[in-house]
Amino acid sequence: MERDLLLKSYLKRLHLPAVAQAYQKMAQEAAQTNATYEQYLLGLLEQEVLQREANQQKRRLAQARFPILRTLDSFDFSAIPSLNKAQVLELTRGEYIGKRHNVILVGDVGTGKTHVAVSLGVCACRQGKRVHFYTAAGLINELTEAQAQNQLSKLLGTLLKQDLVILDEVGFIPFSQTGAQLLFQFCRHRPTKRDIGLR
Repeated sequence: MERDLLLKSYLKRLHLPAVAQAYQKMAQEAAQTNATYEQYLLGLLEQEVLQREANQQKRRLAQARFPILRTLDSFDFSAIPSLNKAQVLELTRGEYIGKRHNVILVGDVGTGKTHVAVSLGVCACRQGKRVHFYTAAGLINELTEAQAQNQLSKLLGTLLKQDLVILDEVGFIPFSQTGAQLLFQFCRHRPTKRDIGLR
């Protein structure tokens, strides 16, 4: 009993919650299967790593602020035959992010641009990338507010730390001249090497 309390105390201090939750059950399983100490320890540490990765993924998805979680599994490519499915699926690998390429989705209202953009963002989050979703109006509002509070450089710095910024609904709402200038300033700070267009 005392040893169990001490173990739990140490695991808490070392911030190993998955190990704390699994060590007793896995010890019983290891005894039944005659597993070595190394096999038992490896199993425990795998549990901890998997749990931490799952927690980090949840955190990245929450921080991305997607309006709704979407994946390409539920996207109907047959509804837009002109959309290059192979190219979209290639983008899910995320290589365009490391190469600093922009992806531009062009199409009429209701054709699934947001769905595809969010799906690519979700893939990027799952690959460990920092992602942030904005509507154009939402980003301009934040930039305008930050400028009014003399916090524009701080906000731009935060945005530049993102691996991927998704900007949705560009051209839906007219911008003020100040808003357009701030948006241009943000885009200028995120230089790109090439644009990939999807229609």
